[in-house]
Amino acid sequence: QVQLVESGGGLVQAGGSLRLSCAASGRGFGTSAMGWFRQAPGKEREFVATINWSGTGTYYADSVKGRYTISRDNAKNTVYLQMNSLKPEDTAVYYCAARQLRITSSSQNDYVYWGQGTQVTVSS
Repeated sequence: QVQLVESGGGLVQAGGSLRLSCAASGRGFGTSAMGWFRQAPGKEREFVATINWSGTGTYYADSVKGRYTISRDNAKNTVYLQMNSLKPEDTAVYYCAARQLRITSSSQNDYVYWGQGTQVTVSS
């Protein structure tokens, strides 16, 4: 069982940066691939980024590639999402999720544990 708590969301102007954190507790974080997803108002939740268990493999949605960076610190049981060059269309609730496998996935169905989400609002 893994519990996830996101933090770091907030209001930022277009072009700015934010760093989201996802703190995990419980057993299994060190062997779990992790992902970030987001849901904008009136839209379905969508994939943002994923990282494998060791941090050596990452994959991004085309919409954030080159602007976002996912990373993890297994010693701190934490995964991060560095978001740069933010755009108004990045506004959403961002969710952290954990798999029970080590390899990355962009499919929400492959994730078992979810955080409660953190709001990111980008003003124009």
